[in-house]
Amino acid sequence: MTKVLKERKDMDSTYMWDLSSLYESDEAWEKAIEAFKPEIDKISSFEGKLNNAENILNYYQLLTASDRTLSDLFCYANLRYSEDVTNEKAQAMYSRVYALAVKLSTANSFAEPEIISLDESTLNEIATNPIMKDYEVILKRVIKQKPHTLSGKEEAIISSLGEVLNASGKIANDLMDADLVYEPVKDKDNIAHELNGSNFIQLQMSNDRELRKNAFHSYYNSYKQHNTTFANTYSTCVKAEVQQAQLRNFASTREMSLEYNEIPLAVYDTLIATVRKHLPTMYRYERLRKRLLGIDDLHYYDLYAPLNVGNDKEYSYEEAKEMVLKTVSVLGEDYKDVVKRAFDENWIDVYPNKGKTGGAFSSGTYDSNPYILLNYTEGLDDVSTLIHEMGHSLHTYHSNTHQPPQYSGYTMFVAEVASTVNENLLIEQLLKECEDPQAKLNLLNQYLEGFKGTIYRQTMFAEFEMRAHKAAEEGEALNASYLNNLYAELIKDYFGDELVFDDEVQYEWSRIPHFYRPFYVYGYATGYSAAVALSEAILNEGDSAVKRYREFLSMGSSKTPVEELAHAGVDLSKPDYLDAALNKFAEVVEEAEKVADQLGK
Repeated sequence: MTKVLKERKDMDSTYMWDLSSLYESDEAWEKAIEAFKPEIDKISSFEGKLNNAENILNYYQLLTASDRTLSDLFCYANLRYSEDVTNEKAQAMYSRVYALAVKLSTANSFAEPEIISLDESTLNEIATNPIMKDYEVILKRVIKQKPHTLSGKEEAIISSLGEVLNASGKIANDLMDADLVYEPVKDKDNIAHELNGSNFIQLQMSNDRELRKNAFHSYYNSYKQHNTTFANTYSTCVKAEVQQAQLRNFASTREMSLEYNEIPLAVYDTLIATVRKHLPTMYRYERLRKRLLGIDDLHYYDLYAPLNVGNDKEYSYEEAKEMVLKTVSVLGEDYKDVVKRAFDENWIDVYPNKGKTGGAFSSGTYDSNPYILLNYTEGLDDVSTLIHEMGHSLHTYHSNTHQPPQYSGYTMFVAEVASTVNENLLIEQLLKECEDPQAKLNLLNQYLEGFKGTIYRQTMFAEFEMRAHKAAEEGEALNASYLNNLYAELIKDYFGDELVFDDEVQYEWSRIPHFYRPFYVYGYATGYSAAVALSEAILNEGDSAVKRYREFLSMGSSKTPVEELAHAGVDLSKPDYLDAALNKFAEVVEEAEKVADQLGK
């Protein structure tokens, strides 16, 4: 029976977040947003004056204060909106602060080009001026962009073309979300099921193999019918990136994208080379999956079939809290104390209600505690989600506590490290305590799926992007045949002979929206691998590894991501962290094989 969701007003406040660390009430927020509006004009008053250290310092200080206030306003409105997206008052609050953010961004658009336009000697003199100490790192990052920044007029032209340059991704998404039509699919009992973009993955995770198979063929046949259109949209996206990279004096689109997070190309290359070295372990996992599913041939529609038979145990929220506190105790009592504060001080909005945003996230500002949105339904996945989001929140908490506001925000490249470390520590704790073989196999499979989906699959995507962009840069036409053949080749490489190659697999590239945000997915694989290496070090080395990791959590954006992870003990320039992560994958596969033997499977 489907559980009826309550209205927001009927929810138990014990399990709802307390937003008073941002604003005491909506009325207080209203006063704050009205008081902030005049501040935007102060930013514009610096236009034409950013030519000496004193003015640049004053500008940065004002911008930091403005960003800080706007962040509070935006966060509060977003959290109120997330509570119930049908709440018209919250909708209006969100729209107003979003418009204000656009206005501030527009008012501030002159600054970086104006600073960069200064001659090199003047820039270096300003950067080394003692009064710029608090903004030295920011200014040096701006200066690094000088060789890749065009004239003010040229930048304005590119900026004005932003919607056009990004149109290919929107067109592809609209085609996927609105226009693709799929034939209904039948299960083993000949019962028809609706198929759409929203439920495809759910159907691929069904216990009914006939349903998985039929959904797979129907879904990708629809993509096949639009293969040329998808190839043209993706080709246009790549060409736009190639043109911009050339205009900005980058050697490649990949270099341009990685430069944003100050990541050397070698990090990307090392990821692909090292994962390829460990492909035999993936083939071994596929053999185990085939064995546990009791099938002779493993098809692509079998890769996500559930192995978690009998994993229906429920965990109350109170039990989940104790599990989380026990798990994070290895990170130090003071870390655990902050987690306890999150529970005790209502940093978390726990249960679903009518209109509440789905999924989960962590959010907060420099002036507030971090907040966590959950939709807790008492499954093990919900416990994992709780500790995952707690990892984000504690990363935010430590960065805010130890860094000034201008350096408190950490980059997207390292954003998933802390959350994944927490998840891995939870699984290790549960495995340590688990005595039931079937329950243990379920946990091991959850662990293995993380490796498969986040390291192997995302690295395969990263290689597809790299090779497609390189082909375009060399004048190759990215037509449907080229893209299909490239993707088919990678599927065969990454999954090997254990997988029966279904013809429809070659069209999967066209349903990956991340490809329209070039060279982003590799960060999932490197971040997950770094997190595995760090969680293993924490469990095996103890205090010294914990100390390094905690210091990493406190760095914000004061260093480059490479420098921050190096401090934690992960050298991205070498394959060691990837080898450590994938060796752990091999250990988990071996353990799962032993448990399967024990169960007689």
